[in-house]
Amino acid sequence: MLGTAGEPVPDGPGEPSPDEPEAAALASPPTVSPAARRRAERRAERVTAGAAELERRLADLLRGGLISAGQSGPALWEETAARMVDAQAPGLANRVRDLGALASAGVGAHAPVRLLEECALLHLLAQAWLRRDRLPEPLAATVRSRVGLTASPEGPAIRDDWLVLAQYDTSDSRLITRRIWLHGTVSGRTALLLSYGAPGRAPDLALPAGLAVDAELTPYPGAGQPRTALTERFGAPAPTTVRPPGTTTSGALARYGAALRDDPWRESVPVTLEAVVPVPDGDGWQLADADEDQALPVGAAARSRPGLWRLVALSGGSPVRVFGECGPRGFTPLAAWPQGPGEAVPLC
Repeated sequence: MLGTAGEPVPDGPGEPSPDEPEAAALASPPTVSPAARRRAERRAERVTAGAAELERRLADLLRGGLISAGQSGPALWEETAARMVDAQAPGLANRVRDLGALASAGVGAHAPVRLLEECALLHLLAQAWLRRDRLPEPLAATVRSRVGLTASPEGPAIRDDWLVLAQYDTSDSRLITRRIWLHGTVSGRTALLLSYGAPGRAPDLALPAGLAVDAELTPYPGAGQPRTALTERFGAPAPTTVRPPGTTTSGALARYGAALRDDPWRESVPVTLEAVVPVPDGDGWQLADADEDQALPVGAAARSRPGLWRLVALSGGSPVRVFGECGPRGFTPLAAWPQGPGEAVPLC
């Protein structure tokens, strides 16, 4: 039976749907009306039913073998995703669609391994929801966000001079998502702002990379959650000489490993590399520590973007400071600073 598709929802880790306000009663503790609480409880029951159904489908998939998963075509995955939308679990639906795209691509020696990894993460998320009452509250909040329940930002608010590290958009047929990475020059905190737009229309929020803005941000709940809401601005973005502190490539990997303890579904973490040199590596590139015998590969998607060549030109063989996202499939450079004085160079 084919379910009906619901409203567009954002994808990616820790990125809850911008609508569906009835979920706030479940996702955050403030007092709500009895009617809103009943709606939240009914939704929780539907999500639970959807997670249980997903577990059965994953079990059937693994019993049939991963090779057959790639031969089943997109209809099976779309039908399963539609069932998760019916269950009001858009986060599960998005992960099912990603799993289907991976199964359909199915090329390369590592394809079955990737497919099994993603099945395991989806199974872990479904089980985490089904057993959420046994989880510590920060992890439970992360699970609610991952299955697609919205939450309201909650204090304490953080006022700081926020350095705008990077801004970039991703899009699909349903939504445009804008990500803005910020670094607090006093707090030392790295924060993420998300905004959304309809297809063909850019989100309203825009902050120029390389500038700093005096603003107040309020964090969202969740273990290791970088997402914040822009509560108030106290001035226009202005030039700054501040740069974010950096670490080595091995330090970047350690940060990603630590983040997975709080959120096993994190695909990447924001990291600034202190002094690295972009060097070719066969058909790809890597960022090598200037003072250590370590390196990080540049992710496949970043290798096809013009930002990589801006980074190579900025370096000219000398160490540079690079901000980006570090994950299991490499490092995605988003901004860079020269070794000496100079402004930030956007790479996205």
